[in-house]
Amino acid sequence: MKKTIIFSFLLLIASSSLLAQDNGTKVQHIDYNGFIKNIWDFEKNPNEFVFKGKNAAIVDFYADWCGPCRKVAPIMEKLAKEFDGQLDVYKVNVDQAKDLASAFQVRSIPTVLFIPKEGMPMMQVGAMSEVDYRKVVVEKLLK
Repeated sequence: MKKTIIFSFLLLIASSSLLAQDNGTKVQHIDYNGFIKNIWDFEKNPNEFVFKGKNAAIVDFYADWCGPCRKVAPIMEKLAKEFDGQLDVYKVNVDQAKDLASAFQVRSIPTVLFIPKEGMPMMQVGAMSEVDYRKVVVEKLLK
């Protein structure tokens, strides 16, 4: 009985420490206020894109129920890790941030906003392949 209790206690400690570990994700989930703070304050500058980030960025507008969005999610994770320090990857759940999705007239998901460090952002509606996302990052965002 003592051994079972001790084993259970040790198992509980081990599993809780595993849950507390960083899973290595570099993708950041943001909402309306996070977008205004970290990417572009379009309330303050509605007619001029003034990028607030220090790195190029991707904003993935998605929903949990969206099949193509679920296929894009691991690609975004890979890109965030591969280009860590050069590219910031954000996710916006359109069901939870309807005001932000509306502000960008997101009508279909996934919709991805590509933001170069300098220059104007570009929008892509619909899922692309990992190769195509990587190509946009290398050729348009990091050049």
